[in-house]
Amino acid sequence: MPYVVAVAGKGGTGKTTLAALLVRHIGEKPGRHAVLAIDADPNSNLHEALGLEVETTVADLLEETKAERPLPGGMTKTQFIHYKLQSALVETEKVDLLSMGTPEGPGCYCYPNDLLRGHMADLAGNYEYLILDNEAGLEHLSRRVAEDVDYLLVVSDATARGLRSAARVGELVRDLKTKVGRIGLAVTKVRGSGGAGGAGAAGAPDELAALAPEIAKTGLELVGTVPYDEDIVRFDLEGKPLVALPATSPSVQAVSEIARKIGL
Repeated sequence: MPYVVAVAGKGGTGKTTLAALLVRHIGEKPGRHAVLAIDADPNSNLHEALGLEVETTVADLLEETKAERPLPGGMTKTQFIHYKLQSALVETEKVDLLSMGTPEGPGCYCYPNDLLRGHMADLAGNYEYLILDNEAGLEHLSRRVAEDVDYLLVVSDATARGLRSAARVGELVRDLKTKVGRIGLAVTKVRGSGGAGGAGAAGAPDELAALAPEIAKTGLELVGTVPYDEDIVRFDLEGKPLVALPATSPSVQAVSEIARKIGL
């Protein structure tokens, strides 16, 4: 089974950026490593950060399965879901991507979801690493899309409000039946005394010192920080994939350090 890292946090904290850069870090390790990235956020944009195109989501698959019409070629529902799951997979040399999407139709998805879990487990078994970009509510963790999570990385931006939201995510995880090995906190968009646009690690502790009481209240281990990075702002504005950031990018370097700390 793969080493599973789930990234969670409220919208706008930079969790998708962090997930994409974790994928990049694995891709730059010596040797070949099979990586599956799952975009489980309804506001799906992990594919853009990875520079990939998604034509079919798992939600599309569920809609087709739930529709009351004959399945093609006399397939059973189990066979159909297996076939469609493979067709929804975006495969590249360094990473494969599966986008969950958002089921919007009425009715119950329980039966196809039960079938999907089994196929997802079979699919994940083909990979060494699984990076799950989760939604804030952790719905896909509670549905056990990933059976077990080795490391849950809770992401907050450098604000008291963001850290309080991270604390609630930590509390929610304790209520889930999903097995989570370790939980840690990453604080993003940290500005140091040098201000925006490349404030390095030397400036970061000043802001973190002000947030230290809120960080402590989360009850989560702080495994690293990611500085505010003008390169990311520029790439977003220009529509460039974040995996193409230069190696000198402070975000790339910071996320690589976090990746090493959490076992990637």
